[in-house]
Amino acid sequence: MSEYINNREYRQKALKELILELHDGKPFEEVKEKFEKLFGGVSANEIAALENELIKEGMPVSEVQRLCDVHAAIFKGSIEEIHSKEAYGKEAYSKEAQGKDAYGGEAQSKGRPEDTVGHPVHTMKMENREIKKLAEEVIAPLLDELDKKDGTDLRHKLAGEFIKLMEIDKHYLIKENLLFPFMEKYGITAPPKVMWGVDDEIRAAIRQVIEMLNDPAASSSDIAANARAAVDKVQEMIFKEENILIPMVLDTLSEDEWLKIAHESNEIGFTLYEPDREWKPVRVNVAEKEQKQGTMPAGEGWLQFETGIMTKQEIEAVLNTLPVDITFVDKDGVVKFFSQGTDRIFPRTKAVIGRKVQNCHPPASVHVVEQVVESLKSGEKDHVDFWIRMGDRYVMIRYLAVRDKDGEFLGTLEFTQDIAPLRQLEGEKRLLDEEKGVS
Repeated sequence: MSEYINNREYRQKALKELILELHDGKPFEEVKEKFEKLFGGVSANEIAALENELIKEGMPVSEVQRLCDVHAAIFKGSIEEIHSKEAYGKEAYSKEAQGKDAYGGEAQSKGRPEDTVGHPVHTMKMENREIKKLAEEVIAPLLDELDKKDGTDLRHKLAGEFIKLMEIDKHYLIKENLLFPFMEKYGITAPPKVMWGVDDEIRAAIRQVIEMLNDPAASSSDIAANARAAVDKVQEMIFKEENILIPMVLDTLSEDEWLKIAHESNEIGFTLYEPDREWKPVRVNVAEKEQKQGTMPAGEGWLQFETGIMTKQEIEAVLNTLPVDITFVDKDGVVKFFSQGTDRIFPRTKAVIGRKVQNCHPPASVHVVEQVVESLKSGEKDHVDFWIRMGDRYVMIRYLAVRDKDGEFLGTLEFTQDIAPLRQLEGEKRLLDEEKGVS
């Protein structure tokens, strides 16, 4: 039956129906069985979109949060298969957990982020390894002892380990205060809200266990039950981070955004693990590259901008490649430049260069041109827009004020584009869809 559910919209609809069935009280096993029949796999982005849609439609964040553990339990096998076994391979995954690359060598900055020491994703996963080790190799055996025989020393020891586990607060603070804002910037709003709520539940659960361990009146059975529940929540969050959150943000955030997170993480601190080196992305010094390779055209230098350098040849090619027509008129009203794309909407000849802009328009429209330029020059407006039909084309014409950093008027940019194809767009098409051949 899964062959009928390849379209994203149908998959989203089916996923939503399953979650709502859980919400309405349908037995967990029944819904899980239905999911397994319908889907061969589900991506982290689909879960994110699903939670976003449920919240937009009015389901309280607290309700989505209540179902969060159920989501993870149902989708677990599917996501694990996509993001752990197929993506990494068991051998690479185990070596990555040791801070090595897939071949056992030290992870290099050119490799995947999760293999690169100092990258926030690598740090996050290494912290999770240490948290998991503390939970499984230290806390779990102590709780087994508590089941057999209670004792003050044992309670003190357990309290110390849960205080150590409470360092997870820094792990969550980095996620909530550094990672989530970038996600929200890209419109991924529901997963952060839901996950933050669960983080707070985990913090509260750990604090409660520490209080109970310091309370002589608390029974050992109650302590053990609450402690195991808290540890289970921690383990579930590790799964959600590594199989839902991390794949999602790796597909979304830019290298510069990761670099900002890495720098600011030092101010918050780390949890049970600290990277032994700073992550420095591989960057090319463009000026040095041009000098060394000798690729600069004869007799031509490059222009140094605040955000990089380009040669005259590159700039001209870029401007002519833009799918728009641009014409620049300086502050005195003189035409100084126009692009030469392969399919200009309004023809231009080189004869216009050096002419007053008024002389480039029919007499009947000169007064309109003058009004537009004056409104931009005076600061009354930053842009003036017009749109007209030209056969099959629907042409948008924008006149934009060009100003320097101090707000000084430098001239007017005429920006013309056929927006007919844009008006026909519906739904969405992501970059990865192109790779998969989805239209």
